[in-house]
Amino acid sequence: MDKYINTPITDEITMNLQSGDYVYITGTLYVARDAAHKRMIESLEHGEQLPIDIKNAAIYYMGPSPAREGRPIGSAGPTTASRMDKYAPVLLDLGQKAMIGKGKRSKEVIDAVIRNKAVYFAAIGGAGALLSKCIVKSELVCYEDLGAEAVLKIEVKDFPVIVVIDKDGNNLYEMAMDGKCKGI
Repeated sequence: MDKYINTPITDEITMNLQSGDYVYITGTLYVARDAAHKRMIESLEHGEQLPIDIKNAAIYYMGPSPAREGRPIGSAGPTTASRMDKYAPVLLDLGQKAMIGKGKRSKEVIDAVIRNKAVYFAAIGGAGALLSKCIVKSELVCYEDLGAEAVLKIEVKDFPVIVVIDKDGNNLYEMAMDGKCKGI
């Protein structure tokens, strides 16, 4: 089922999303990959605040290519989400509501999704040039020294994703392997 949502991602939104739903997101997403996640967790361990407001936030696991002239960002395809698995449960427990990437997630992440009524979306791997057309604005937030792994704040319009893991832990990848996803 196609659904259109706006950020921030609240409990009310995640309660209405089911594994397999096609979703179009409009609003603010944060972009962060491994190195940025590591720094954010280290900041927390040192008693420091996060550089972003994590409550009801959606983080897109992506490392953009340089922007072409007249565009806010270059190719913007997802990266493998499992690389963030050791960091994601902490951020979900702090109020993050959505993650966007590609690939499977660990049991610890799935448990944190359920515990926090969150959601894991997949973006289409290999379609970074097309996905970038849904990004209308991009700005550096922090960790500039990380280059393509710096934290960005992006504004998106009708950014296409699919619900892989919903708030109940239903997992599209497992359903597909079990043959329960005939219409997808």
